[in-house]
Amino acid sequence: MESSIMQGASILATGSAVPDLCVSNQTLSQIVDTSDDWIVTRTGIKERRLVAKDQSLVDLAALASTRALNKASISPLDIDLIILATSSPSDLFGSASKLQAKISANNAIAFDLTAACSGFVLGIVTATQFIQNGSYKNILVVGADVLSRWTDWSDRSTCILFGDGAGAAILQACPRHENGILGFQLNTDGNKSDQLSIAYQENFAKTSLHEILNMKQGFFQQITMNGKEVYKFAVSKVPASISKCLQSLNISSEQVNWLLLHQANERILNAVADRLSIPSSKLISNLEKYGNTSAASIPLALDEAIKEDKIKFNDLIVISGFGAGLTWGTVIIKWKC
Repeated sequence: MESSIMQGASILATGSAVPDLCVSNQTLSQIVDTSDDWIVTRTGIKERRLVAKDQSLVDLAALASTRALNKASISPLDIDLIILATSSPSDLFGSASKLQAKISANNAIAFDLTAACSGFVLGIVTATQFIQNGSYKNILVVGADVLSRWTDWSDRSTCILFGDGAGAAILQACPRHENGILGFQLNTDGNKSDQLSIAYQENFAKTSLHEILNMKQGFFQQITMNGKEVYKFAVSKVPASISKCLQSLNISSEQVNWLLLHQANERILNAVADRLSIPSSKLISNLEKYGNTSAASIPLALDEAIKEDKIKFNDLIVISGFGAGLTWGTVIIKWKC
């Protein structure tokens, strides 16, 4: 891969944002038949953050982005491209342009990327291609979701899992020998898309629209998930993806300093680490505080690990996202900050 790139790419800075409203397991037990012990035992989640009624996805994304820009000491006008990874835009046509306007990144092209919980990984990979082929110099990648607005709060199997948040990373061009995005591995299995989805439901009621134009309109439903199938998918496919990516770079699991997985479920995190023979002490996790924040989970956890001074210069970080699609992917990073 190194020989084919025009220039390197590395993460210059990160930022994150979560809503103020913190909802504990105890509070959820007043809404559905559950308990703190039941949730923690099965998921590892103790609380989650939810957006207020007057707060939007773009608000969270903009705050995370601004924090990353400030850390990097970069003007928004220096950003060439914005990639917003989200499955819950405030506008079905996309929210990246609204983010561009809100942070005054007036010179940037902006687009949404929809890949659910794998979105941030695909965003990093996409940004890397633009940088390594010489197209752009500074790219803002944001993972943000507000799945609380698509959650069935009467379904205890799903409502306990999700929270809202945003995380951002600024990727910048660098000399080839300083390249920090070492390699990636991506997969999709659309045959199992119904295992985790927010499906579109047609309205079958006959209307004048149906009679005259012979067409139907409908609406999007709430989140549905086959938990057992998603678990089996994650603990089998994710370790295989990581192993394949490591092997392509001639890196052993013993050389990995940190394993950062999509924050879906504590059991999944531990099972993946165990299958890779990576000790749990190398797992980066903030799942207990935020739950599953979809595309935000990886950049949110990464930013917190950096704030806590866990990640050091030249550390090798394996990052893997997985979820709806079903889509999963791995990117391996050498930390250059």
